[in-house]
Amino acid sequence: MITQFLPLLMIPVVFYFFMIKPQMDRAKTQKTFESLLEKGKDVVTGGGIIGKVSKIEGDIITLQLSQNVFIRVLKSAIDKNLTESYGAKANETNS
Repeated sequence: MITQFLPLLMIPVVFYFFMIKPQMDRAKTQKTFESLLEKGKDVVTGGGIIGKVSKIEGDIITLQLSQNVFIRVLKSAIDKNLTESYGAKANETNS
């Protein structure tokens, strides 16, 4: 009898470890990344726009794309910090 219900009991466990936990980990990583953003860093948005952080106002970040071109995006739209990526690649080529 128990062997018939075992697969039904395992479904929530499988969902937790394969769907819910990884999503929670990604959300935590994104939250930490957003809190570490600071002025002067080169970043990439989810839409592929590359810019330099020029101002942070709560959840809105102003990116400088060129000399006099600025856009405002949500903090959650920032996907990657290029400043650290460039620094790591520069250190690899210098070694």
